[in-house]
Amino acid sequence: MTTTTIRVDTGTHAELVELSRLSGSSLLQTVRDAAEALRRLRFAEETVRRLDALRDDPAAWADYLGEAESTHVADGIG
Repeated sequence: MTTTTIRVDTGTHAELVELSRLSGSSLLQTVRDAAEALRRLRFAEETVRRLDALRDDPAAWADYLGEAESTHVADGIG
């Protein structure tokens, strides 16, 4: 694995070091985890934004709900 250097302010570095210590993982793994968490957060925010846009269009929302219902697969829960 190749690596590179990034610059962060001392406060951010201290927070990352503390998160690493608390989780028992390396600083590198903590940075990886933080990047993945941010990627997932942004994905979720974009999904919400797109669903909100669909809700603003009654016809598109009805189509979405119809398609969701037609592709529903029982999960055996409930």
